[in-house]
Amino acid sequence: MKRAVLGQISDMDLRLLRVFRAVVDCGGMAAAELELNIGTSTVSRHIKDLETRLGLTLCRRGRAGFALTPEGEKIYAQTAQLLAATDAFRSGVDDIHQRMGGQLNVAMFDKTASNPASHIAQAIALFTQRAPDVALHLHVGTMTAIERGVLDGQYQIGIIPGHRSSDALEYVELFDETMLLYGGADHPLMGSNPQTLDWDSLRAYPFAGLGYHSPNMEISQQVRLTRKATGFDQEAIATLILSGQFLGFLPDHYAQSFVRTGQMRAIQPTLFRYACQFFAITRRSPQPARATRAFQGCLTKAHALAQPRA
Repeated sequence: MKRAVLGQISDMDLRLLRVFRAVVDCGGMAAAELELNIGTSTVSRHIKDLETRLGLTLCRRGRAGFALTPEGEKIYAQTAQLLAATDAFRSGVDDIHQRMGGQLNVAMFDKTASNPASHIAQAIALFTQRAPDVALHLHVGTMTAIERGVLDGQYQIGIIPGHRSSDALEYVELFDETMLLYGGADHPLMGSNPQTLDWDSLRAYPFAGLGYHSPNMEISQQVRLTRKATGFDQEAIATLILSGQFLGFLPDHYAQSFVRTGQMRAIQPTLFRYACQFFAITRRSPQPARATRAFQGCLTKAHALAQPRA
């Protein structure tokens, strides 16, 4: 491909980059068609125009499927940073005009909707009434991905269990969650008396844990559980438990449906348990935009209203 000099970035360049980001996020041009509300042929033409503009081949497409080239991976990372910066600029202009508009990206850890202590939905209701012109985008991700996304500006607010602290982030307590140890209906412990177990004897049984830094990983390392399988979200851990081959921790509210149908059972819940505290995280610098602060305030208000009075 003939090399090109990008020069100044135009509105058209930003539009092409947004199309490129959507294609990568969706995993291909056909999938991005629905996201972008334009035809696949138009999506393909936009990607080709961007490649010509950059003088780079960004992706391979064909019978083998969609895949980024090494150059495409680098451009995608730069695109995420650039678009986050432009969104932050628009939010800054809105702040100057004392208005709230544009787009707000909020990311939360998975399986929080069924937690009775979580009032994120109520916070969203408050926010949409307060800022009807803001387009709210809600994402789900791992703790590490959410932290990284808040730090690089991809997300304006993250909602995660507390597991470490960063001086670059601000933390606001929201709600808590109880994690219990579960076994599937076919697990060997289901036919015995689990009340005789302690943390030491638990190491005799294969454990399924989350594969990234989290309270789940911390507790499993602290008591030296025998990790034999790894999942990267709560759905994966639940599936491993349901196999009957592994023990694993799950939020008690999420596991309830499996417990009711007899598919799994909590193992000695008075002993094998730990608590998680969830926080809203925002970047300390630059100062969060007005819409970000408003959503943070709605989160705080929704969870404060839900607290029982003394």
